[in-house]
Amino acid sequence: MTLTDVRAGRKEWIALAVLTLPLLLVSMDITVLYFGVPSIAADLGPSSTQQLWMIDIYTFVLAGMLITMGNIGDLVGRRRLLLIGATVFGAASVAAGLADSAEMLITARALQGLGGATLMPSTLALVTNMFRNPKQRSTAIAVWSIGLSAGAAIGPVVGGSLLNNFWWGSIFMINVPVLVLLLVAAPFLVPEFRGGTGSKFDVLSSLYSLGAVLSLIWGLKEGAVHGFAGLPLAALAAGAALTAVFLRRQKQLSQPMIDLKLYRNRGFAPAICLSLIAFFCLIGYGIFTTQYLMDVLGMKPLEAALWTMASPALTFLLVPFAVVFARKVRPAYIIAIAFVFCATGFAAMTQISTDRNMALLVYGVVGIGVGAAIVLTMVTDLVVASAPPEKAGSVSALTQTHQELGGALGIAVLGTVGAAVYRGAFDDRVGHGVPGQALEPARETLGSATAVARNLTPEQADSVLGAAHGAFVEAMHSTAALGIAVALGAALLAALRLRHIPTSQEKTEDPGLAETEPGAVEAPEKAVNTPEPVARLRTAE
Repeated sequence: MTLTDVRAGRKEWIALAVLTLPLLLVSMDITVLYFGVPSIAADLGPSSTQQLWMIDIYTFVLAGMLITMGNIGDLVGRRRLLLIGATVFGAASVAAGLADSAEMLITARALQGLGGATLMPSTLALVTNMFRNPKQRSTAIAVWSIGLSAGAAIGPVVGGSLLNNFWWGSIFMINVPVLVLLLVAAPFLVPEFRGGTGSKFDVLSSLYSLGAVLSLIWGLKEGAVHGFAGLPLAALAAGAALTAVFLRRQKQLSQPMIDLKLYRNRGFAPAICLSLIAFFCLIGYGIFTTQYLMDVLGMKPLEAALWTMASPALTFLLVPFAVVFARKVRPAYIIAIAFVFCATGFAAMTQISTDRNMALLVYGVVGIGVGAAIVLTMVTDLVVASAPPEKAGSVSALTQTHQELGGALGIAVLGTVGAAVYRGAFDDRVGHGVPGQALEPARETLGSATAVARNLTPEQADSVLGAAHGAFVEAMHSTAALGIAVALGAALLAALRLRHIPTSQEKTEDPGLAETEPGAVEAPEKAVNTPEPVARLRTAE
């Protein structure tokens, strides 16, 4: 019996449930603050810049530290880093909930991001280590992916529910009991895994990766709002330069943070690229959906959040079926079909109007959300299976960094296209008689138009809001059309570049299909108790 034939038992599945808890919290805290900003602003009185940093600092630190923390977990032990990260995340949540100034809240959110950066790669690496059997590993990663998707989706619902009944600090304090459960249960349920004792941590690589990711994400987000010139353009240039320096250093090191030899596996680069594209679609278009529900249809935050819950609910039901189908259908074709389903969601969004049609909207949200979730589950399994076990944490972090970049890229590209279409359509639609000082801010964003309309006469307000709503819907159509093109292009990429990867049944019937690609990295892991097998992307000869 090979190590890959060893099947996980009840203890491992219970441990998986425990590992899903911090993942839910980390992804939930990306969105939970959206509806809490008005209450926080009324209490702490932050400036407009501080208000933006309250929201953004968490994701900036989270994305920037993923690669570093993934490598540290490989060196010091993934369970140990998980427990340290849970402690930091919990303490930061308490500090955020009790913050009495904007500066304290921003600092606490940054520490939450640091804690989150330890939790995400640690949980995925531990799942990979505990579930050695390929079929069980695929199922476990599906559960992991559902937790990641569900957390971000339920964040607004949880936040809205808590804000309706408690003070704004409760949206952070809810993390504490969950993390206490993790800290108590994990030492008994989750085994420790770590890389080889000869591995070293490279400080310069860590600094280069941090600077590169922060510069790229900040530049993309700022460019989407203020245009790609000046500081955003400089940040993107700096990010590209630091990325080049980081990659060059990895080639020179005997023990790099990211082993570039992994890219010799035919499917590794396409798979990780498809992960980025999935987040491009999911996060990039999510902003339009939220604004449409709240500003065009006039829903309250909690009601708007509840209408989007169909997507995570169906994700929970459908993703496991995709994993089962992957045993008989090649992953490339499941990923391609999932992207086509995502494209049908975008197609539904091209038919949205200013009139309320919730069936059409829900289908659009489900198509994009479920399609992207299936893609993320499949490609995550492919990517982490390609990693030498002593590098499971760093490869998990690399995957998640690509996802964060994909989300930022989606916001930047779709946001920029949407803003340009909105301005042109608003100018074409707005009637005469509206003061010039009101038109300028109203033509920038839908939110600004809504705020401006409050200070106008009823006739002028109707003119501005009618033009703004119609222009925003037109912007949704244009960005959805771009989403269709991106999703269909990704489907073609998956079908062409991943079709060599066999199903688990094919690998069982013909062991020759499971051969590794020449140049793949072979290295044993020194784990606690049991050595880990080297699993990787397969190539059909």
